[in-house]
Amino acid sequence: MERESMEFDVLIVGGGPAGLGAAIKLKQLAAANNQEINVCLIEKGAEIGAHTLSGAVIDPRSITELIPDWKERGAPLITPATEDRVMYLTETSAYAFPNWALPDCFDNHGNYIVRMGNVTKWLGEQAEALGVEIYPGFAGADVLYDESGAVKGVVTGDMGLNRDGTEGPNFQPGMELIAKYTFFAEGCRGHLGKRLEAKYNLREGADPQTFGVGIKELWEVPVANHRPGLVVHTAGWPLEADVYGGAFLYHLEENLIEIGFVVGLNYANPHLSPFEEQQRHKTHPEIRKFLEGGKRLAYGARAIATGNIQSLPRLVFPGGALIGDNAGFLNAARIKGNHTAIKSGMLAAESVFEALGASRQRDVLTTFPQKFRDSWLYTELHKTRNFKPMMKKTFWYGSALFGADQKLFMGKAPWTLHNHSDHDKIKPAAECPKIDYPKPDGILTFDRLSSVFLSNTNHEENEPCHLRLKDPALAIDINYKIYDSPEQRYCPAGVYEIVKDDAGNNPRLQINSQNCLHCKTCDIKDPTQNIDWVTPQGGEGPIYQGM
Repeated sequence: MERESMEFDVLIVGGGPAGLGAAIKLKQLAAANNQEINVCLIEKGAEIGAHTLSGAVIDPRSITELIPDWKERGAPLITPATEDRVMYLTETSAYAFPNWALPDCFDNHGNYIVRMGNVTKWLGEQAEALGVEIYPGFAGADVLYDESGAVKGVVTGDMGLNRDGTEGPNFQPGMELIAKYTFFAEGCRGHLGKRLEAKYNLREGADPQTFGVGIKELWEVPVANHRPGLVVHTAGWPLEADVYGGAFLYHLEENLIEIGFVVGLNYANPHLSPFEEQQRHKTHPEIRKFLEGGKRLAYGARAIATGNIQSLPRLVFPGGALIGDNAGFLNAARIKGNHTAIKSGMLAAESVFEALGASRQRDVLTTFPQKFRDSWLYTELHKTRNFKPMMKKTFWYGSALFGADQKLFMGKAPWTLHNHSDHDKIKPAAECPKIDYPKPDGILTFDRLSSVFLSNTNHEENEPCHLRLKDPALAIDINYKIYDSPEQRYCPAGVYEIVKDDAGNNPRLQINSQNCLHCKTCDIKDPTQNIDWVTPQGGEGPIYQGM
């Protein structure tokens, strides 16, 4: 197929904090040195920020380095964090940890509670003002390589295909976007990043990446329930002690509360439903007191990479780099990844600026990994590198180990614990107890479909399914017969459904791809790694309103 093409100095795939941080830094460096660098950024969401979902309490360190006068420019960092509460929940009680006993990673002094989608949108405005060409609604569908095997860019997705892959009446072929260097900033479990890791063996010598799924709601609550600046983190109920996870509740401005729940995807019981656990959590007396009388405004979900530096792949390859959570720069101990994503993009931008200044192209940006090693970003991640491996050892044991690691050794213990893949931890359904989840009340707790409605998710029903089974038979022969189809429960959007005939026989897996929130949980947790998430048509998926 002949395609139109466009050429740039630097192409950035993904309009989140990492991609925008890289774009802004590149343009700043070019302006400071009286040079012209042509930077293009594509974003699969309908607009910048449409697919951004994060907690979020943001450490402003990276934004301050990138745009020192962000306050004067009206950055939507409005509500400073003023109080930290960390609690352990039982079914009916809450026990607060004294702040003096907590590791420094739980101290949010100097940070801001934000709606990260709004912050991302603002960063996009700053990038456009500097001359970055931003194209929302364009998804990177595949990687392009030159004759030497180096990345030369991406091809955007075809539009107007029928469900069987044939060209429909409104078919438009994707474009080839070609660059001297390409940054992949797709966020956690980027589908192009996954292909690059395989092609260039980028995970050689690294631990498997580990993940969690974060489910979030935005609430408007009565004034009496609102405490602007309050940051609440909880562990314990409703999760069992052997399941890594916890919850957050952040009080924004304007009587708004962000409430979220994270479940580590290394859990063993296939009957567990992260969505249902999040709904149960809201019924706890210590949590519901903030939400009662309020209104749920928005809903969404996203996988997060939690492996830290021991799970980082090799960051560079001929022609480009992985940045942000596409590589796994999130600091799980701090429950923060936005400032680390921005910084990773800035460091990569410095490296590519040097390469372009030396008239290089499509080689390996060897200075990027070194810049990372020499930066505060490496120091911060290295300090908390043992958090996830320790917390997998049950909550109390893991907390004691991590507390000692941080308080006694200041994160400089002479050992690094290792991570293991998540998908192979699941056990056969017959070996695990079923979990009795209560029915939603429609006031405080809700079902999946009414939740997906609040995400403004949309996909064309007649387009090719973007959730592909490598071997369709495994969905029944393995997932259904051995694991009771856990995809029905780990998906927070009701995408996967087992359908039987009128006699209750002949089960088949139905994929309701139009519900997909692009969280990537299925791509990660499927026990046989049979589900491959690929990009749908550009502009589709959720349209989050400042999540």
